[in-house]
Amino acid sequence: MSEPIVVAENLGRVYHLYDSPRDRLAQAFLWGRRKLYRDFWALRGVSFQVRRGRSFGIIGRNGSGKSTLLQIVAGTLRPSEGTCRTTAQRTAALLELGSGFNPEFSGRENVFINGAILGLSRREITRRFDEILDFAEIGQFIEQPIKKYSSGMVVRLAFAVQVCVEPDLLIVDEALSVGDVFFQEKCFRRIDQMLGRGMTLLFVSHDANAVRTLCADAMILDDGAVVFCGD
Repeated sequence: MSEPIVVAENLGRVYHLYDSPRDRLAQAFLWGRRKLYRDFWALRGVSFQVRRGRSFGIIGRNGSGKSTLLQIVAGTLRPSEGTCRTTAQRTAALLELGSGFNPEFSGRENVFINGAILGLSRREITRRFDEILDFAEIGQFIEQPIKKYSSGMVVRLAFAVQVCVEPDLLIVDEALSVGDVFFQEKCFRRIDQMLGRGMTLLFVSHDANAVRTLCADAMILDDGAVVFCGD
């Protein structure tokens, strides 16, 4: 059995909810002597492991904590309690639509920026650029600013960049649901190929069929807690 690539232990993430902006400002000067906020736990007591080379789905209603969990695993959000460790050498994450893209820059410029963030040299990005453009299928719009793209074009380019860097851990939130059905099928085929080469997948979707197709294991979240984890 392969070793874990993601290990989460007793993860929790709390947010402070204020009744007004005035309370938020006042809290900064109270130094903990009084609470002007309510605690909202988006996640609490979440523990699981994902083994290297496996595909792991996360299911739950809106507000159940799925996106918060993925952000913690990706390292873009810190947990309030517990720990999350990954041993991935290269992690690629497709979380919020357009995240990591500068709307004022062209598609080409954003490809090079995102590639650099993911750890590729300019030479490596140049070598893979035609493959990225071919997968995204946005043609001449690659030279236009991202702010002129449709949501479908944004997700096409974002996904193309993430998969073409050949990560060993790919994290995908619901962004793929924005694309048309033909592009989704193309993405699923590419993910399946990458899984065959040993990549690990962490996948969130409301589409139960997509989870069954792509994932070997799954976890159900409800109100920030795990209610099922297994085959």
